Amino acid sequence: MPVVSYASVSNTPPLMVVACNPESYTCKLILRARAFSLSLLEREETNKLDRLATTHGGDVKDKLASVGFKHGRGTKLSVPVISGASATIECSLKSRQKTGDHLLLVGLVRAAYATNAFSDFWDFGRYKPILYTGWKDGMTLFQGPYG
Repeated sequence: MPVVSYASVSNTPPLMVVACNPESYTCKLILRARAFSLSLLEREETNKLDRLATTHGGDVKDKLASVGFKHGRGTKLSVPVISGASATIECSLKSRQKTGDHLLLVGLVRAAYATNAFSDFWDFGRYKPILYTGWKDGMTLFQGPYG
């Protein structure tokens, strides 16, 4: 599920928060499964991500595959993870909070792993993240140079 935003909110215990539309099919699946993953993707995956954001999960057998993402299961949790992601974070759902028209889902990090573009910090010479800035006739993204 493309999310509007995510953030690390605690080191001890390690917690992540994501904002999602409570009416989305994927959000409902997360609430039922009580687990989710975050896959940090390269800018070259923007077209797939844009299609993912406009594909209803109830209309297809495999939402990720329907837009061209290969995926498998997490290393610690039975959650889908996108193959080739620059980083993946697997979380069990700790809590949820209604905030405006979205839900904030707080996840306890169960596993986190990344490619060589990350050691102690992101190397933005190698990693070109998708930086979402809004929605206007599709995703609006930061297109400028990185660090």
